[in-house]
Amino acid sequence: MFQSFFPKPKLFFSSFVVWTLLSVLVWYFFGEQMGTAIGLPPPPADAEPIINLTFFLTNSYLWFYIYAAVWSLAFGLFWRFYAKDHPWRFWSIWGTMFIIFTTYFDVQVSVLLNNWRRPFGDLLQNALQGKPGITTGDFYSLMITFWSIAFLNVFVFVIVRFFVSHYIFRWRTAMNEYYMSKWQKLRHIEGASQRVQEDTMRFASTFEGLGVSLIDAVMNLIAFLPILFVLSSYVTELPIIGAVPHSLFWLALIWSVFGTALLALVGIKLPGLEFRNQRVEAAYRKELVYGEDNANRAQPLTIAELFSNVRKNYFRLYFHYTYFNLARSFYGQADALFLIFMLVPTIVAVKITYGIYQQIATAFGQVSNSFQYLVNVWPTIVELLSIHKRLRAFEAAIDNEPLPEIDQRYLEREADEGEMGANRP
Repeated sequence: MFQSFFPKPKLFFSSFVVWTLLSVLVWYFFGEQMGTAIGLPPPPADAEPIINLTFFLTNSYLWFYIYAAVWSLAFGLFWRFYAKDHPWRFWSIWGTMFIIFTTYFDVQVSVLLNNWRRPFGDLLQNALQGKPGITTGDFYSLMITFWSIAFLNVFVFVIVRFFVSHYIFRWRTAMNEYYMSKWQKLRHIEGASQRVQEDTMRFASTFEGLGVSLIDAVMNLIAFLPILFVLSSYVTELPIIGAVPHSLFWLALIWSVFGTALLALVGIKLPGLEFRNQRVEAAYRKELVYGEDNANRAQPLTIAELFSNVRKNYFRLYFHYTYFNLARSFYGQADALFLIFMLVPTIVAVKITYGIYQQIATAFGQVSNSFQYLVNVWPTIVELLSIHKRLRAFEAAIDNEPLPEIDQRYLEREADEGEMGANRP
């Protein structure tokens, strides 16, 4: 699944994570200030946030582009020469870095939109209160600014999705070529043709959604955590708890960890059941296919038994998904009011304006959703894990490792049926 597309996957991903974390830490500890040496100093701490597209042409961003390019180029060139014989190194190395950079840029567009929310929210509040000096031009000017940012957001989103689709299809192509080169070892595995055609397609398409959302979650954390730290200065007291330094950050972290742990606990049985579901469906389908060419196959008793296994597994899935969906729905409803509940003392004390509340709600939502990554995508992860288990049997056969128990039982059954067919007069 991975070695077909990525050079030395374990080393590649571990080095990528370490290199990325190192670059982020260097940037936040002293890298951002290094731009001063080349005439690109960061803005003063008390500078007003920029709310138009010049946000991306400031000294900070020009220096960030240079900084990110140097770190990316160093990593890419190392793997370019270290894995010079890998046929898919161009897409897997440079394509991965392009997706990460463009996703980060898209997140920064969201940061710019968050900057815009404060002046627009305050303008709306002042207008509704009837304060003098507010004109229609004030609203139209901010709305034009919003449209320019929104158009950029749409453009970047479309470009990223277009590229990711091609990237993922190249990954599927790499898997297909790799498995077909080992076909003589794989063709005896149950549902081998389905695994090559359908499971690689489903793995690629499922990984597309999960991978992009994971990168987006990480980038949102990098971008919005500092904003949430700054906005925490407005929230000096929490209900019941009282004063907590950096309160918004700790609220987002604790609430998200609670939700993730809750959903992981109640959904722990689902990956195995989804995997089992693919097995019983494949066994039922394959017996029907055999019955098309052989009158001795797909007999009523055999079909009834196989379909009984299908029904039994689906009913178990329905039962376990019932309490999983119950827990997920309750958490979602509580999540809708969690932030407002925690901000009640701040709102009643009139310590924030409507514009600041809009900023807090957006930043908190971005950070909270990033921490809740598993909560949001758990059903998709369940599906991916079940596909992974089926493709892992392929790789076990390629590496001459013992097959999973269920595949061994299938091969034994096929061998027994073959002997019975040979002994028939």
